[in-house]
Amino acid sequence: MDCEPEELQFLGIIGIYRETSKLILSWRRLFAKIAASLMVPLSVLFLAQILISHNLFTQIDRNEEALEHTAAGSPSQARLFRRLSSEWSSFLLFKSIYLLALLVFSLLSTSAVVYTIASVYTAKHDLLLSFRKVLTIVPKVWRRLALTFLVAFLFLVAYNILAVIALVLTIFIAGDSAVGVLLVIALAVAYIVGLVWISVVWHVASVVSVLEEACGGDAMRRSRELVRGKMGVAASVFVMMNMAFVGIEMAFRWVVAVGKASLALKLGFTAAILVLLSAVILFALVAQTVVYFVCKSYHHESIDKSALADHLEEYLGEYLPLKAKDLQMEQLHV
Repeated sequence: MDCEPEELQFLGIIGIYRETSKLILSWRRLFAKIAASLMVPLSVLFLAQILISHNLFTQIDRNEEALEHTAAGSPSQARLFRRLSSEWSSFLLFKSIYLLALLVFSLLSTSAVVYTIASVYTAKHDLLLSFRKVLTIVPKVWRRLALTFLVAFLFLVAYNILAVIALVLTIFIAGDSAVGVLLVIALAVAYIVGLVWISVVWHVASVVSVLEEACGGDAMRRSRELVRGKMGVAASVFVMMNMAFVGIEMAFRWVVAVGKASLALKLGFTAAILVLLSAVILFALVAQTVVYFVCKSYHHESIDKSALADHLEEYLGEYLPLKAKDLQMEQLHV
């Protein structure tokens, strides 16, 4: 990194994006290989599920519409019921396989990028860093990431259940009065704010799981402590990246899945979207790691680069998690 550890705390949104861009450009050959092996398959999965889901839902909608105009108890109705049951089963099976593959590639991509940025950050990165070594490390850290993902996912499920209960109670008690509408709006805003907070903590916890001893619930608690005081900047970074994802998804859906353009145009647009989406995923993962270092710097936690380099080397042998006492020095009080 170009910035010294003490300077990272002063980086805002633009500074984080600039630092992310410098890191990617400085190691563009290595990141290009990582993107080609992990981000491109991840992007292909994402785009393929949009197209396949659209086609499956289109067929399901047609059969459901036909079912409404079919006489009850007729052979045609029975055939449509069987067809709909088969289509819904296919859709659920496809979604399950997609989510599993998406999770695997996401964890592997996060592992590779976090390890790479940490290696770049250390004084020994010239000796450590190569595509082969990065791929060697990935299988040894993804289990820690998976545990953190599981904890965060369960927390998100509980949060959504509580949000639904709160919404139902509000509607039941206040009804459709003006006060009720205002309360629903307030709940919606609070829900979005909470969702963004969970997302930020989750992303930073992923980096913690690779670079520190904590994982799972401990990583989430550690992440919560780190983002305190930098939540606004971190949230803005992640919200803007999510907006980029949504924009890419909408463009692909509108032009390729729904659009009536020629096959050649759709293929060309898909290729361009694939490259763009892979680049955005890579940029987001690097930015996620930079945010982690920014948060540590903000809390005056310095990183012993030599100790971190030594521990990164340990990943090349039998996996040993980075210990907090080796990773970070005592807090510096200003």
